[in-house]
Amino acid sequence: MKGRSAAVLLALAMAGTAHAQAWSPDAGNGMYRNPIIYADYSDPDVVRVGDDFYMTSSSFNSVPALPILHSTDLVHWTLINHAIPRFADPAFNVPQHGNGVWAPSIRYHDGWFWIFYGDPDRGIYRVRTRDIRGAWEAPVLVHAARGWIDPAPLWDDDGNAYLVHAFARSRSGIKHVLHVNRMSPDGDRLLDEGRQVFMDSVAHPTMEGPKFYKRDGWYYIFAPAGGVPTGWQTVLRSRSIYGPYEDRIVLAQGATEVNGPHQGAWIQTPRGEDWFIHFQDVGAYGRIVHLQPMAWRDGWPVIGTDPDGDGKGEPVSTFRMPDVARRGRSVPQTTDDFRQRALGLQWQWAANPRADAYSLVSRSGWLRLNSQAAPDSTGGLWNAPGLLLQMLPAPRFQATTRIDARGIAAGEQAGLMVMGMDYAYLAVRRNADGLVLAQGRAANAHQGGRETVVQIAAPSASTVQLRVRMMDGARGQFSYSADGRTWRDIGAPFTAREGRWVGAKVGLFALAPHGATRTGYADFDDFRVEPVAPSAATARD
Repeated sequence: MKGRSAAVLLALAMAGTAHAQAWSPDAGNGMYRNPIIYADYSDPDVVRVGDDFYMTSSSFNSVPALPILHSTDLVHWTLINHAIPRFADPAFNVPQHGNGVWAPSIRYHDGWFWIFYGDPDRGIYRVRTRDIRGAWEAPVLVHAARGWIDPAPLWDDDGNAYLVHAFARSRSGIKHVLHVNRMSPDGDRLLDEGRQVFMDSVAHPTMEGPKFYKRDGWYYIFAPAGGVPTGWQTVLRSRSIYGPYEDRIVLAQGATEVNGPHQGAWIQTPRGEDWFIHFQDVGAYGRIVHLQPMAWRDGWPVIGTDPDGDGKGEPVSTFRMPDVARRGRSVPQTTDDFRQRALGLQWQWAANPRADAYSLVSRSGWLRLNSQAAPDSTGGLWNAPGLLLQMLPAPRFQATTRIDARGIAAGEQAGLMVMGMDYAYLAVRRNADGLVLAQGRAANAHQGGRETVVQIAAPSASTVQLRVRMMDGARGQFSYSADGRTWRDIGAPFTAREGRWVGAKVGLFALAPHGATRTGYADFDDFRVEPVAPSAATARD
């Protein structure tokens, strides 16, 4: 498969960057603020190649999978690619909430970029490419196993290769064990049954997400422990790759508000500075990304600030920018005017999209979403595959789109939504009497919770602007406008809720009734994400 052209990649990377951003990590005066990315780039891992840094993260069931981000300063990041354009397994033609791609690791070795990831139901995979902005090879199943997750490779000085991984309790019944195998240097297969290298269920319950490094003759495994919301960052070290390993907690919440700071990447800049990137779980906003200074003391890393000198760091809220040759100014893309030849890289589908799911050429400058039939008679959206979504980008923002609903067929609806285990939407529906606006929602959708329509309104025309404004605490309010100047709220405020292992998402949909064989479509003029000041609006009960 040929790689994308440079022109297309540039257009994708720049889509929406002319608009004000909802979140910026640049605090000014040479300082940055955490989080550096206020979006759900869960389980981040980073590699440096020359003066450039590349990040990937968990993507679970979202398609395309394995996002690739680029930075020159570790603070400002831009989406540049995805390693997996779609899943080969037809099981992913319908949403597989919480399954798929878990906790990847990215490395650069022997002229290749490598990503290893775990699928908890299938095993350990790897993908690779020589051109990180181009096409990646199809995933190779390194080892088939249920419950093996969070792999990280290490190519040792003697040419041997190894893989460390953890276990998913939901599939294997184990949650606090790390395991190391010998691996073929080409990353295609494991060479032995491996060995358990660490287990301490008392001091470090729920140990996962290991990352493998070697420094000054020591083998290091950086591994989070204690669970996502409340855990800490542990580092193991040994003179032997199979241990025994000493352990030390090197980062914890301490007196800060940053809960569960752990799981990420140690990175060294070209000028020799050490840094650590990790996530923080903030509910509906997902697992947002932080950057911590890091220093070595007596052969152990100390991450963040260490006011009492005990070697256990705490997260910083602001810090000086990394000392690098080039500074960035970008943040991950959000806005899309649909005037490029491809969707912006921020968009992901809830499942493998159909070949005819959308078009950017049927109507120039518009996105056409072709309606897809509801998966069951309830007409709900939880298991609908044709949802085009992106991550919530900030604690406060508004997302606006203009929809032309003339093409939707009887019984169909299309519009704007916030998706999670609870979801809410504002859609244009075609009923027997014509077009109406419907603000609906579903609680506990993941458990079969049914939709309810909160409010119905009559649009003044088939083209209408839809907006959702999100405020602190993931509180949202839908509104609509005929002219883009006068806005009317519709429905009561709602509170967004996270999905299965992911934050809530915002985006677009076009849905036909269950069993429909002939369907219509909806056209969307653009999708604008803009900042909202704390005093600009308040979502009310």
